[in-house]
Amino acid sequence: MGLGTTLLLGLIAGVTILVGLPIGRMRSASPSLRVFLNATAVGVLLFLVWDVLSAAWEPIDEALTSIHEGDGGAGKAIGYGLIATAGLAVGLLSLVYYERWMAGHAARPARPFGPGAMTVGETARFRGIASWSEARRLSLMIAVGIGLHNFAEGLAIGQSAASGEIALAVMLVIGFGLHNATEGFGIVAPLAADVDENGVARRPSWAFLLTLGAIGGGPTFIGTLVGHGFTSEPVSVAFLTLAAGSLIYVITQLIAVASRARRSDLLAYGMLVGLIAGFLTDAIVTAAGV
Repeated sequence: MGLGTTLLLGLIAGVTILVGLPIGRMRSASPSLRVFLNATAVGVLLFLVWDVLSAAWEPIDEALTSIHEGDGGAGKAIGYGLIATAGLAVGLLSLVYYERWMAGHAARPARPFGPGAMTVGETARFRGIASWSEARRLSLMIAVGIGLHNFAEGLAIGQSAASGEIALAVMLVIGFGLHNATEGFGIVAPLAADVDENGVARRPSWAFLLTLGAIGGGPTFIGTLVGHGFTSEPVSVAFLTLAAGSLIYVITQLIAVASRARRSDLLAYGMLVGLIAGFLTDAIVTAAGV
């Protein structure tokens, strides 16, 4: 399959993430609905963690099986194991330290400067991400984690097309496209609970939502381009485990947000719906023969 057609497939698989983004602009969502949407995002992300870790474990499992059968593979198993461990550690801990840095940066008092300057006890006004609400920063982290995951999916599409497995490449596009549609919802779910200091809901702009969509879905296209040029199983393992680590951290943050509402029933219902949605799309892809 030619590069142009392959890139078109990658674009189609990635652009479906836009389907769930309009939910982020819902008007006047009730507190219960916000908790439920947040919990549903947790369910979707839990499925994605299982999905990416399963894919990352496959080459390690194959290497371990080779050892058991006496065909060698110890070096490969150790190498992939180290890559997976490093990917998980970087994906998880980098967000931990980033959040600590962001919290300290946002709380840093301003330096008095000139007439009428802020006092030491007042907080400076920051620009960029430091001025965002917690919900917006959480949505950004989800988009980054999903983007890492989708880069690995793009690699699979590009590699299948480059090796002449056109039917597989097309089915991968269909399957990943379905997954991305649910992932878009997972990205914007925290925004449903984004309110200002007066309790008024903040509605994200379309530009902001499209930016999140580009961060989450764009790597599918980039991964397709890279995958069409060369095949690298270690690179796939690295990006899959990076995605898993970052998604695990985001899940803990979403659960913390949900726990503040003290609605364990809605948390359970939403997680169940999200998990079912994730496994249902995966079942459709598997039934189609991918």
